[in-house]
Amino acid sequence: MVVITQPLTDAIAEAEKVIADAPHVRGEADLVEGYDYLAGSIQACLHLARAYQRDHPFFVQSTGPYTKMGLDNPDALYFHSNIRDDAEYVVTGTRGTTRDLSFQVLAGDYTPVEVPDSLTAFDDREFDVAPDGTFELRFGPDRSKAGRGYFVLPEGAAMLVVREVYSDWTERRGTLRIHRDDTAGTAPPPLDRDAMTKRYGVAGTMLLGRLRTFLAFPEWFYLKLPVNTLTEPRRTPGGLATQFSAVGHYDLPDDKAMIVTVPKSDAPYQGIQLGSMWYISLDYVNHQTSLTADQATVDPDGRFRFVISERDPGVANWLERLGHDRGYVQLRWQRLSRELGAADGPTVEVVDVDELPARLPFHDQARVTPQQWTARIARRQAEFATRMLG
Repeated sequence: MVVITQPLTDAIAEAEKVIADAPHVRGEADLVEGYDYLAGSIQACLHLARAYQRDHPFFVQSTGPYTKMGLDNPDALYFHSNIRDDAEYVVTGTRGTTRDLSFQVLAGDYTPVEVPDSLTAFDDREFDVAPDGTFELRFGPDRSKAGRGYFVLPEGAAMLVVREVYSDWTERRGTLRIHRDDTAGTAPPPLDRDAMTKRYGVAGTMLLGRLRTFLAFPEWFYLKLPVNTLTEPRRTPGGLATQFSAVGHYDLPDDKAMIVTVPKSDAPYQGIQLGSMWYISLDYVNHQTSLTADQATVDPDGRFRFVISERDPGVANWLERLGHDRGYVQLRWQRLSRELGAADGPTVEVVDVDELPARLPFHDQARVTPQQWTARIARRQAEFATRMLG
């Protein structure tokens, strides 16, 4: 008897070996986190394989708090739909109150050897939104229709990605729908055994590609940088036209802290986050491992001073390491209307945790009590739950 799930079963076994053999694994804690990452990846790949539908398309959530990948931004909702470069697609929706809504057309997908080409990238300043918040966009191959509201799909276009980004987690998300006029009112063909067999194979291929890609990705953009430093702001790799990032990786013992100082920007969205060596976000719901400009405390001199440490420094802008003595740091600026330079970027200082009161110029104003910290986390949990429910 043919076991149609065998390709996925084999891929899961191989994926477990990829996790166990990952070069950064030093002990049980790394492995446990890796196996949890694997579980989320299996869930995601099964979901994505079933959602691969270019003729009757719909948006699927690409990553989330339980299906993490690619140093996912805690402040973003990610959606995508698979598309053909020779068909026309209609995207309709309503604009919420989030800080940024961006669209990107990709050729192919991320692989362990390359980043997919970004063919088109823009935000909602590039199309018309009606007074009631509704909008309609078209994506297709007909260059004669190009203009505001019609975006040409170049040859090789394979995926439409949408990002909706919060600065205040109480902001209201919008709505989003995609369809093809020429297939509206029809249904995809019924499933058969061959189609199901293919789906399991696709899920297995996606799983291994996902894990290997995002173990290789930091080698390209992070790990060749000097440790405990951050780059100047630069355009985010992958073609996001209005996003800049500053990135780095840290290695800190428990008695040390990293102070990241950065000016408060005029960008609608500015945020910082920590990531594990699996290149995924840390727990940002039950711990403060990320902050936006709206969530953080700005000092009187117009600068944010974030403290990355294992020990609680008793300040509002503490980013919790959660036992990760090594990891990634990423700052993002989105919906920009100007280029960023070195003066807009971060500076870094590594100090003893006990030195922080002397090293933070506004330390007394930044302090929080344990009771205030608990209240911050409770508010964070509540806001996140509301955000996920829309």
